[in-house]
Amino acid sequence: MRQIGTGGHQGPTRPHGRLWRLPAALVVAVGFALPTSADAQGPAAGQGWRFGATLGGISSFGVSVEFFRDSRSVDVTLGTFGFRDLGVSVVGRQYFGERAARPFVGLGLWGLVSWPSNERTGLALVARAPVGIDWSIDSGHAVGAEVALNRALAVRRPDPEDDRPLNKRIVPLPGIYYRWTP
Repeated sequence: MRQIGTGGHQGPTRPHGRLWRLPAALVVAVGFALPTSADAQGPAAGQGWRFGATLGGISSFGVSVEFFRDSRSVDVTLGTFGFRDLGVSVVGRQYFGERAARPFVGLGLWGLVSWPSNERTGLALVARAPVGIDWSIDSGHAVGAEVALNRALAVRRPDPEDDRPLNKRIVPLPGIYYRWTP
């Protein structure tokens, strides 16, 4: 019988290979259930820019800029958890459908720099795969929610004595946002 918590083991292991299925199924179901809107001008019509604010995800608070063309976009988000760090995420997104509420999936990278007092600067590079829904509530205004599946690719910890190996778990981080199209 295996003992948990001894010999460097960090706890019971969980199967994360199917973790993405629940958020993906939820986004698709909600996206097809909500009504369509002919006035919704989200990233479905032509090309343009959207600017917004985020809560959660790569930071406690952030700002974002998104360039969209038809049903694809590139989203750049800049945020912080506590003003002793700065995170930048660049994600390519694919939107589905022609409804006011449109599901999306994405793939990108998140870089994080932290500068705690009395220690060296910490760095992290993380792969991100957001799954969510974008709802155009009015012409030029949208709200959205996502769950991003994150996996660390490289880390330099602030403590030079900390030589633990990289944690390769997939970590889901939820977030919400507001976007405005000028």
